[in-house]
Amino acid sequence: MVLRVELRRSKFTSLQGQYLAFIRAYTLIHRQPPAETDMQRFFRVTPPAVHGMVLTLEKRGFIERVPGKARSIRVLVPAEELPPLREQRVVEEA
Repeated sequence: MVLRVELRRSKFTSLQGQYLAFIRAYTLIHRQPPAETDMQRFFRVTPPAVHGMVLTLEKRGFIERVPGKARSIRVLVPAEELPPLREQRVVEEA
């Protein structure tokens, strides 16, 4: 338990912060946490990329979830520590 609290106090990366901000905003708007497919659409990444991020956020103590239960992600970082959610840019191929 002490380890989880210490990890949560450590700083998250810019991308991790965006995922945390998205999870919080989505939960506030929809009154339920996002599914991994919701994150995939917003961030325009592959399913393995989203799942890997979810596992990383959980391992670092930034979120908690119930494995095997859909839409069970809960952000553990206080809202005031989260960055503003930025609109994701579309990268066009030449």
